[in-house]
Amino acid sequence: MAVALERPDPVARRRRWLRGALVAALLVLFAAELVVGWPALSSAVAQLQAPHAGWLAAAVFAGLAAMGMYARMQHTLLRSAGLRVPLYRNVALAYAAHSLNETLPGGPAFSTSFNYQQLRRFGATPAIASWAIALSGILSTTALAVVTAVSALASDGEVHWFSLAGLGAVILLLVAGVQRVSNDPSIVDPAAARVLALVNRFRRRPAEHGIDQVRAFVGQLGGARLTPGRGIAAAVFAVLNWGLDAVCLWMCVRAVSGEPINPAQLLLAFCAGMAAGTVTIVPGGLGIIDSALILGLMAGGVSASTAIAAVVLYRIISFGFIIGVGWISWLILRRRHRLHAAGN
Repeated sequence: MAVALERPDPVARRRRWLRGALVAALLVLFAAELVVGWPALSSAVAQLQAPHAGWLAAAVFAGLAAMGMYARMQHTLLRSAGLRVPLYRNVALAYAAHSLNETLPGGPAFSTSFNYQQLRRFGATPAIASWAIALSGILSTTALAVVTAVSALASDGEVHWFSLAGLGAVILLLVAGVQRVSNDPSIVDPAAARVLALVNRFRRRPAEHGIDQVRAFVGQLGGARLTPGRGIAAAVFAVLNWGLDAVCLWMCVRAVSGEPINPAQLLLAFCAGMAAGTVTIVPGGLGIIDSALILGLMAGGVSASTAIAAVVLYRIISFGFIIGVGWISWLILRRRHRLHAAGN
């Protein structure tokens, strides 16, 4: 009797090929980054002597705690929308999205897309997922501005109050707008209809085309009930995210040297480094953040050798260890999704 051979599924083969190509592309990318950055990395590591074990352990703990605060911020926002997601899943998502953001060219786009997909798998509607991602970004940016303002005040520097007030106003308007729409989604109908009609005119489609989808999307925002208590909690977690990251840098300084350092100057150097990292297209801000941190520490009175060693140690923790944990989290989340899809 002839046995019919089962033909392989072309879709499955294509997916396996794409996964293999993605892994190969990532390996090539990391290899290229290592080759390009190796001279600077090797010379920097040469400045790093054996750090104090206690301070090193504390620095690693502070770095992990900083990531935990970001996860708690997003977890709080999701709870305000009625999503009861286990905290550990938010933590895994925070690590994975952070690694995508820091290591891939165009990382923010990949990170946002992955974040959105995972929130949808958590049970968030498209509107709630978009709202949570947008508000998380605004809270994080404002928190860094607050930390920068505090460090500037403590070091008798100039505070850009207009920028800080503008960011605060954006958050208040966003929260107030979402609450207003949540109570009465119909208020956006006239404006949405006019905008959609203008878009459809360019697309050469009927003016009402897509209005039902827009109304459904806006109606989903009714699930977001960000109370003042949870809003304050999310803002505190955002500030702690940056604050604990700065503590990690301070502990790295203590781990490599007993030199005294002004906490306000260190905090100002940290904020300058993080701000510099937002305007670079280099993955992880390699070279940009490091230079800003080293110069900032030296401006605060730290010797050049101590500043270089401390920043190298800090980057090993934040860009090495934390990113490594993030990629492991990404692989676990991908495997979990594949197993769940296969089970269905």
